[in-house]
Amino acid sequence: MGDRLAVDLPSSNYSLDIVLVGINHPGNLGAICRTMLNHGFDKLSLVSPNCSPDDEEARNRAKHSGRILDSSKIYSSLDNAIEESSLVVGTSGKREVGSKVLRRHFVLPWELAEMLRDFEGKVSLVFGEEGKGLSAEDLDKCDLLLTLPTWEGYPIANLSQAVGHCVYELHRDRVISGTMVRGVEKERVITPELRKILKQAISEFSDSLDSDKKELIQDVIDRVILRGLPIDSEAERLIGAFVQATTALQKVANDENWRRERRKRVTPSNKPRT
Repeated sequence: MGDRLAVDLPSSNYSLDIVLVGINHPGNLGAICRTMLNHGFDKLSLVSPNCSPDDEEARNRAKHSGRILDSSKIYSSLDNAIEESSLVVGTSGKREVGSKVLRRHFVLPWELAEMLRDFEGKVSLVFGEEGKGLSAEDLDKCDLLLTLPTWEGYPIANLSQAVGHCVYELHRDRVISGTMVRGVEKERVITPELRKILKQAISEFSDSLDSDKKELIQDVIDRVILRGLPIDSEAERLIGAFVQATTALQKVANDENWRRERRKRVTPSNKPRT
């Protein structure tokens, strides 16, 4: 009863990596592995975990999905965990109102599933520590933000339940749409390096604006563009446009960056966003 069958995992156009930041409870860790494998996903990354994949409780809760614990990767920072991702999706149960809505425009799990249907590349779905969630700094590193449609009277779900809701919707969509078995007609992906360059171009453009809301403008542009899942050729055109616009704004402002560099390309910076 409940044993695994010797069948291949379902395939989809994208590769999903579940990223857990600062997980504390081995029971949650094991339960997450079980719900992942229930829905045909097996890639797990742990960022600064406070419990071990070898913990007995994690193994007991994982049941026949223990191989996910065996193959899980451990990172010291979220930056390292998402280094090779083409899309980074953060999760939060804190749905702010007022001016913060612009900074946290959420998609729902089934909306994400539809968006990813024809997407190729690695997708990191990031969850925060139990009781705390992701920090504002970590959320800023994400391209999209996802929330569960929980009741506002008790909105924060258990971590393993939250992961379960998400992987259920992703698997449900590929079953209904048939993307588990059909061929890919069009490459729908932005490479990780080009994603970094695009985000850097948006950052430099926003910095060149004569506004006291530069960070908010950067965040809105970033979210709106990446929510559209641009492919490489589209991203390259956007980068070119942002570079030209930034250079023009710097020239008008007599900015020393224009006088010194007059760049035609963007090199991604390793400097953290402030």
